[in-house]
Amino acid sequence: MSSRDAISGLRPAIFWDRFFEITQVPRPSGKEEKITAFLEDFFRSRQIPYDKDSAGNLVARVPASPGCEAAPVAVLQAHSDMVCVKIEGSAHQFETDPIQLQQDNGWLTATGTTLGADNGIGLAAALAVIVDEEVIHGPLEILVTVDEERGLNGAKQLPSGLVRGNYLLNMDSEEHGAFYIGCAGGVDSQGTFAIEKGSLPAGDFKSFSLKIDGLRGGHSGADIHLGRANAIKLLARALHELRELPLHIAQIKGGEARNVLAPKAQALVLIPAESEAKAIARVAEIAKVFNSEYQGIEENITLSLSAADLPTSLFSDAFATKILRVLLALPHGVVQMSADVEGLVETSTNLATVETTDTAVVIGSSQRSSVESAKQYIAESVRAVMHLAGAQVHGPADGGYPGWKPDIHSHLLQVFKEQYHTLFQSAPEIKAIHAGLECGILKHKYPQLDAISFGPNITGAHSPQERVEIASIQHFYDLLKSVLARLAKEQ
Repeated sequence: MSSRDAISGLRPAIFWDRFFEITQVPRPSGKEEKITAFLEDFFRSRQIPYDKDSAGNLVARVPASPGCEAAPVAVLQAHSDMVCVKIEGSAHQFETDPIQLQQDNGWLTATGTTLGADNGIGLAAALAVIVDEEVIHGPLEILVTVDEERGLNGAKQLPSGLVRGNYLLNMDSEEHGAFYIGCAGGVDSQGTFAIEKGSLPAGDFKSFSLKIDGLRGGHSGADIHLGRANAIKLLARALHELRELPLHIAQIKGGEARNVLAPKAQALVLIPAESEAKAIARVAEIAKVFNSEYQGIEENITLSLSAADLPTSLFSDAFATKILRVLLALPHGVVQMSADVEGLVETSTNLATVETTDTAVVIGSSQRSSVESAKQYIAESVRAVMHLAGAQVHGPADGGYPGWKPDIHSHLLQVFKEQYHTLFQSAPEIKAIHAGLECGILKHKYPQLDAISFGPNITGAHSPQERVEIASIQHFYDLLKSVLARLAKEQ
């Protein structure tokens, strides 16, 4: 079956034709030149004026349906890039090859690669509205951002004045029947501690790697409320307990990235040879404590001590004490829950990484909140701990990216709820996410926007298992048309 055959007969055809066209154009994050050229040709061929900024973001300005010219401007927004992941052994080249589509029991997916439904679906819907003569709408702005998947970079670079609309319809959500009305902003905090070196101790010492592993990890926004263990925190606790042996530290590292809950960590240590048996027994005791504390949350926390090569230098005892105290003192986890959206984490902090270079120990932490002032407060709290310990403290000059505080009284939300009920005779879920969305940046840049994020059912995004439920596309597109028709009546 060819990619075209995979969408044959699907409804609405005007939508699926646009999605097929998008999947045939390479569009890796940071390399959107081909999809941008496709979009510019699409707009020019239909005599739709558009603006393009220095980052490659596009805003096309679509005239209203006859009689709806006085309606407020609705902004249809999607990003043009996609995450490019393929199965092992695949010969697919994302920079040159089209995505190969296939149907699978009511879902559309790709052959061995990501599908790009994130966010090709939103982009296809915006283009379909332009050419669908059955859609009644007021003036539209089609906002297409670039490089979303690598850090919302296109949205961050949008200049003031480019978007002039009143309502923002972000089409980058992945649950039909769920409307998102808020997201977290984020900021990173980093402390660099110049290593104070100590002398190798006299006597018979052995070198070991103390490693903690087996933790579930997860996304530092979506999973922070689950109470999963942080490997860096547990390693600091274990080292603190073992210093009575005595134990000397040469290196410490852990975590993977700022947006990941640290799943593993390890330290290079020296222990007196005569204390080896005691150390092994104590490590086993500490592992039991950790597993007991996280019973029902973590399945198999492992704390192990294995032989390692002797280090060439050590932390001084004073410096080792300072680093352990910093790691123990730094906050991690949920700070505040939302009072507006049940179950939503409003503010959190993630002790994300620690690494040892030749000259420094570098600790990375990441803060999130849907309330900008709360985000800055928890970031300053984290940095205060680092400052007190004498670190050189860094944070992004721009203050990170802003959050989107939920507004349960939003007019656009009320419109969506009413039109959803009319179409489907049920009530939608109202949600917010403790992770970054472009809506937060867009509302910060253009405060006049009343925003909502919605979409069809998509699963497995960012993986070769990505797929979109075909039936939910009809519902998604019908809702979009219904909302636009309703907004067009507002004069």
